[in-house]
Amino acid sequence: MRINVYLISFLLLSLSALAQSPFVPLNADYYHIIDRLEIRKNSWADGFHSSVKPYNRQSIVQLADSVAAHPRRDFSDTDYFNFNYLLNDSWEWVSPADSLNPNLFTRVEPASSAAAGDSKKPVLTHFYKKKADFYSLQTPDVDLHVNPVFNIGFGAETLSGLATATTSKPDPLFVNTRGLEVRGTIGKKLGFYTFFADNQAIYPEYIQRYGQTYGQTYNAEGVLQTTAPGEGFVKPFRTNGADFLTARGYITFNTLKVINVQFGHDRNFFGNGFRSLLLSDNSPAYLFLKLSTRLGRNIQYTNLFTSLQNTQTPRVLDDKLIPPKFAAMHHVSINLSDHINVGVFEAEVFSRDRLDLSYLNPIILYRYVESSLGSRDNAFIGIDFKANFLSHFLVYSQFMLDEFRLRPLLAGKGDWTNKFAVQLGAKYIDAFGVPNLDLQTEFNLARPYTYSHESSPTVTSGQTNYAHYSQPLAHPLGSNFMEGLGIVRFQRQKLSANGIFGVMMFGADPAVDINYGGNILKDYTFRFRDEGNFIGQGRKTVVTYADLRVSYMIRHNIFLEGRYMYRYQDSQYRPNSYTDQTASFALRWNLPYRNWVF
Repeated sequence: MRINVYLISFLLLSLSALAQSPFVPLNADYYHIIDRLEIRKNSWADGFHSSVKPYNRQSIVQLADSVAAHPRRDFSDTDYFNFNYLLNDSWEWVSPADSLNPNLFTRVEPASSAAAGDSKKPVLTHFYKKKADFYSLQTPDVDLHVNPVFNIGFGAETLSGLATATTSKPDPLFVNTRGLEVRGTIGKKLGFYTFFADNQAIYPEYIQRYGQTYGQTYNAEGVLQTTAPGEGFVKPFRTNGADFLTARGYITFNTLKVINVQFGHDRNFFGNGFRSLLLSDNSPAYLFLKLSTRLGRNIQYTNLFTSLQNTQTPRVLDDKLIPPKFAAMHHVSINLSDHINVGVFEAEVFSRDRLDLSYLNPIILYRYVESSLGSRDNAFIGIDFKANFLSHFLVYSQFMLDEFRLRPLLAGKGDWTNKFAVQLGAKYIDAFGVPNLDLQTEFNLARPYTYSHESSPTVTSGQTNYAHYSQPLAHPLGSNFMEGLGIVRFQRQKLSANGIFGVMMFGADPAVDINYGGNILKDYTFRFRDEGNFIGQGRKTVVTYADLRVSYMIRHNIFLEGRYMYRYQDSQYRPNSYTDQTASFALRWNLPYRNWVF
């Protein structure tokens, strides 16, 4: 596998490279600002297709320029604040013309003509010369940005309704993250990004319970342990906490003028919603090679080749390596007009002792390769759609098909083989004429056994399901669920408020050896029944959720925030019914806020 990857990287690097910007890390708050600009523009961005995330910094600046230069309606003070925030954050890609004409991004032209991103008061001469960077260096050969990462938070949790045996007073909630983020370019041709952080955390009860379904892994001694959501290897911390390292990094460059190459260890996201049913950022980061080909403004073709880990299978003591698994994905995004975009997605999860070169063909149908090899790999196809209108609205949808048989579907008997997932959603910015009041609604469902797969004499448990490090690659609930979400966002320059309200219904398994199709880590060969399947089968569980958060940006990318969460779980199995309330306060510096809504 290593030889194959190095060979591909060498061949690509040997081609003539062009300037390439690093990408903005996945961040729901940050990306909402960018998506607002695209909706305000009332047409799709020129530099990227927003169904494929992350976005590169140069294209974000280009989008901000185009919206500011051609407003479709008046901007609020908060809009101007966000323009400046985006330009300050990626100041190295701001053109000299914009630096000389700062009135594009403010109501009143400043008296000085300082360069983009300049700080009024650097610290000790060398630090914070730019508002967004603790330390920066720009020469003809190197562009370097270095920032500390810090997140310290404390909270309290109140549980009610649990059985007496489990109602001991919960530990105080706690998070402590310290790290470093470095990005830049070399020779104006090669972009790079690296992030490293050490973390300790004590999560609320519902997250710890979620980890008992998605996240339990076997360590090198064959002992079962619980991981943190969205993270890989974890060590115990105190009684029920988690101690883990987080690391991401990649290189990126453009070649042949229209092809961007990105190679590294990070997450990716396909879609326009709060969730993604194709590929989300729910699971830990993974090794990947991504090729993004732009054919004019209207077509973007993405190839994503990933190396994943199967942590479901106990390892013998003389084998310390986690068994590998692989996934290859295609996604083509087409702008049919300034207001309509469609995408087609294809993925194949396969298990080998090394990377299968047959799946590296970037323009072939994976189902054909699977059939030709006589394999039992796990294939998916999907489509996505979005439309913007009136510079206020965006509607979007996704459909993921895991397996389909027409005759059983027409019979209407709930055959287990018709496995699919559906998403419908809409965004409304500056709702009801209130500046920077944004609303979003979203509905998701997945039939039982979607995303799961079978084991065989040659394929061990977990090797071909749609999961990485025992965590779903798509929706965090796995399958056999329906979900409705409502999101309210309001911003007043440095102050912002967010509310996420949800109702989730899913079917849980009454025992580990019974499979009603909700847990995608289980082998569907041992399904509960062939017919009569429906969403919510098993122990029906309904979760009502409200997550409220208020943030204030002290200075660039330093946030003070308070959060209150109410979660009520109503299960047919009464001992699993309980109410979980948490309140917390945190200081966050150069780190995205992650919503754990499940």
